[in-house]
Amino acid sequence: MRHSVNLRQIEAFYSVMRAGTVVGAAQIMSVTQPAVSRSIAHLEIRIGYQLFERHGRKLVPTPEAQALYAELEPIYGNLDRIAQVAHDIGLQQAGALRIATLPALSQSLIPRTVARFIAARPQVSVLIQTLPSRQIAEMIATKQFDIGVVELPLSQPSISIEPLEPLELALVMPATHRLARRKRISLKELDGERMIMLSRHSYMRYQIDDALSKLHVFPRVVAETPSSLIACSLVAAGVGMSFVTRVTAEPFANADVVVRPVMEAVDGRCAIIFPYPGKRLALAETFAADLRDELQLQQMRYAKEGKDRP
Repeated sequence: MRHSVNLRQIEAFYSVMRAGTVVGAAQIMSVTQPAVSRSIAHLEIRIGYQLFERHGRKLVPTPEAQALYAELEPIYGNLDRIAQVAHDIGLQQAGALRIATLPALSQSLIPRTVARFIAARPQVSVLIQTLPSRQIAEMIATKQFDIGVVELPLSQPSISIEPLEPLELALVMPATHRLARRKRISLKELDGERMIMLSRHSYMRYQIDDALSKLHVFPRVVAETPSSLIACSLVAAGVGMSFVTRVTAEPFANADVVVRPVMEAVDGRCAIIFPYPGKRLALAETFAADLRDELQLQQMRYAKEGKDRP
């Protein structure tokens, strides 16, 4: 008996209860009135009891009908909610976005981009994870994340790589350092200085070492770390100076720590990556556009600060 009741019959019953009439139910279901009446009649036969008392054209629900409707209402209410969510996802007003990013960008650029992104999509949830570039690439390739931000160069199958604008290199130093009053600093001035350097496995470290070597400049390396955030924290603790991208250093600037751009052309290279092949998540595409816009605004701000600083 239970298996012979079909969803169309249940839908007809639920629609009559909501509308109060067969006419209203037919409009909800986009069918004819006789089709609704037949579905109700067949349902009553299947379940073995009457659902409505018929007074002319008016249907009055029986107590059993009221009890059945009470069971169905939460289910159909959830279906209505699902339909709305499905509509909102198409408009990028609902859903979830999974982001994997370098730790170095997790203190300023990524949070600002997320704030911009969510402000326009308050119903969208965001998951953010910080990981090394190679691990990000592996997890993007296996579609565990929708979008990633990594350091270049990087080679990984099953991902699409879109380079970002170069990130300006900066020197982070204690505010009491003799070079802290300078507008920009040349690598030539760092011979013998106490330096906290990034790991030798970092491409930025390779660029820095190459630039220093060509200038015959040999700073005193007192500490090494693969993490730009740790390097900045060591500067704040008074261990020495360090090279990081300016966007990484920005959150550490305070009364005790200053950030100064470097004259020589040494830049950090990052990229946005997506799973490939296959269609990208629309929310991920939008976040990528917001990230590029935020990075452009930040670079414009840096340019203005450079002009304003004496």
